[in-house]
Amino acid sequence: MRATLIYGAGDVRVETVPDPKLSEPTDALLRVVRSCICGSDLWPYGSMPARDRGVRIGHEFLGLVEAVGSDVTTLKPGDLAVAPFVYSDNTCHFCREGLHTSCLHGGNWGAKGVDAGQGEAVRVPQADGTLVKLPHTEDDDLLASFLTLSDVFATGHHAAVKAGVNERTTVTVIGDGAVGLSAVLAAKRLGAERVILMGRHRTRTDLGREFGATDVVAERGDEGIEKVRELTSGEGTHTVLECVGTKPAFEMGVGAVRPGGTVSRVGVPQYAEGPIGPALFRRNITVTGGVAPARHYIPELLEDVVEGKYQPGKVFDRTIGLEEVPDGYRAMADREALKVLVKP
Repeated sequence: MRATLIYGAGDVRVETVPDPKLSEPTDALLRVVRSCICGSDLWPYGSMPARDRGVRIGHEFLGLVEAVGSDVTTLKPGDLAVAPFVYSDNTCHFCREGLHTSCLHGGNWGAKGVDAGQGEAVRVPQADGTLVKLPHTEDDDLLASFLTLSDVFATGHHAAVKAGVNERTTVTVIGDGAVGLSAVLAAKRLGAERVILMGRHRTRTDLGREFGATDVVAERGDEGIEKVRELTSGEGTHTVLECVGTKPAFEMGVGAVRPGGTVSRVGVPQYAEGPIGPALFRRNITVTGGVAPARHYIPELLEDVVEGKYQPGKVFDRTIGLEEVPDGYRAMADREALKVLVKP
């Protein structure tokens, strides 16, 4: 089959790899119907050291079940299912607590001999715990929204949940990428009436307004912080959802949050140190967030997507075939595309 491998910074290739096979009774084989390129894929695309052998990449996908192991009971061939961006058994004590990203028997796509999502097919470990069945559809828009459940919509939702967003909280979202826009949508879904989106790309912030942003702040750094404070009577917002992962973004979050507020980080941190000293302590600021347990959130979010209440799939602004994936990476890295959807 054909699949995507990364060999180093700027070097993504689509090559022929062995077809996946069932190796454990808990496995399923999934023929990929939709996958995509994630903003977090751009970190290795921008900085990974060159290597002689490529590694599989891609962690957001949905598809049709082609075969199941003897221990799989919740899926059958022909089912349409979505995979969260990590696999898990959904039964260990961490999963039962809603923390599937710490599953005792889980792991990452593309690691330790496990297939990755940007390809034609995937062997899914712990299939009963990992995959979530979807209603059958051939509607492109609905499939795109289903695909966001694997990562970006669930991650934006996680940011809002960890921050405690509700109808009484004001919200600042930092970042107008797919996760940031998903966080806007999630905050609105949880009842927030005031959502300030910090972003400077007009087409993206326009979508942010459609998703529920009431204000847009294009300024960055101290200017951006001051603008947020101007919009909130000098106080800042109750919550900040930091969806970028850089130290300047975190610093803006600390500056934009009001005393007693919460900064929730879901952008993968690309820094080892940050402003966590006396300034946060004196203002009683809570810092939270982390890797989103998408599997925990998918059933709840799926219901609203099926009913048409939300259309998170609008974050995809370019669709390509599998052989065009290297061009998709370049487009996202050059900010020519917000988020690229792949139809194998």
